[in-house]
Amino acid sequence: MPIAVTSPAAAYPAPMTTTASTRTFGAQSMTAPLRDVLVKRPGPAFGAAFDDPAHGFLQPVDLDLARREHDAFVAVLASLGPRVHVLDAEVASPDLVYTFDPLLVSDRGAIPLRPGKPNRLVEPAVLAAWTTVFGIPTAGRIEAPGTIEGGDTFWLRPDIFCIGRTLRTNSEGVRQLASIVGGDVRVFDVPYWRGPAELIHLLSVISPVADDLAVVFEPLLPVGLWELLRELGVRTIPVPEAEFPTLGCNVLAVRPGVVILAEGNPATASAMAAAGCEVHAYPASQIGVNGSGGPTCMTRPILRE
Repeated sequence: MPIAVTSPAAAYPAPMTTTASTRTFGAQSMTAPLRDVLVKRPGPAFGAAFDDPAHGFLQPVDLDLARREHDAFVAVLASLGPRVHVLDAEVASPDLVYTFDPLLVSDRGAIPLRPGKPNRLVEPAVLAAWTTVFGIPTAGRIEAPGTIEGGDTFWLRPDIFCIGRTLRTNSEGVRQLASIVGGDVRVFDVPYWRGPAELIHLLSVISPVADDLAVVFEPLLPVGLWELLRELGVRTIPVPEAEFPTLGCNVLAVRPGVVILAEGNPATASAMAAAGCEVHAYPASQIGVNGSGGPTCMTRPILRE
């Protein structure tokens, strides 16, 4: 079907004054101030997601509620400073709402990924079309038989890129992406846990929230990553087991120490506040818990600096 994308000007304006910059893209950080970000509002495909068990939704979707929750999330996000660009596209995959997974934006350009979840294979082309309109060059792309999803990737530092090998990110996908990104790439095997039905990404178990602070779910954290955090002096905030299913470990840093978290995670919110973070929450019953996607999943950072 035809793909529609927003023009670069079609965005929620940033309400805060930001430092002038000639850069328009590049997001090799999880915590540097977020300047431009891409989101996708739930559409008909999201509303019908429960009809196909392969999508993994927990219950029938209340689409009106999902849209209200997404609007509330975007309002919180925009109020904290970033320009929020809204992707105007609809495909058969309900997971397009989780824009983090089909695309990576490095300092050299966009990298369309190749999801391991079959229904998501249509998504990278949608995001690539948007980046073309936005003027972002393509630094490379993942080709078959490689598979990799954004949720299995994160920048621990601008020069340290971490990839998780999971049921949706295979060894060939890891090899290709490491070659495109270059530099210091660390690879960690993520536990099988409960298998494809309750798949976890690397970012299911860690969310950096400042240069020296990360929220982690310790029971599933790869030991090699735990060792790296200790080596680099990164402090950790453990997420209690009761708040793992409610996305307590999925935290979006808008800038160092200023974070967005799904409602229903009071222990994690309190622990982050005690560590000096400014915590903002949004309702997430449909847009988050039902579809297993938190605030990081719903955002594709375009520019952080």
